[in-house]
Amino acid sequence: MENNTRGGDAPVKCELEANKNYAWCTCGHSEDQPFCNGSHRAAKATTPLVFTVEEEKTAYLCTCKQTKNPPYCDGSHN
Repeated sequence: MENNTRGGDAPVKCELEANKNYAWCTCGHSEDQPFCNGSHRAAKATTPLVFTVEEEKTAYLCTCKQTKNPPYCDGSHN
């Protein structure tokens, strides 16, 4: 399995809740970017990255899928 497409060209600002599970799209096929909607199954692409944060925070999540610090944007889309 591999990443087949970019999910976007810029990060998405997200308000993340403490101790909540999030599924970040790794394949780019989800229409709910930056989060997974299960589209990877039909596309036979990579599964999501499930993560949590310890405290509530604002984060910019990657949509280009090129980040070296998933799920957070590191500017790789530039």
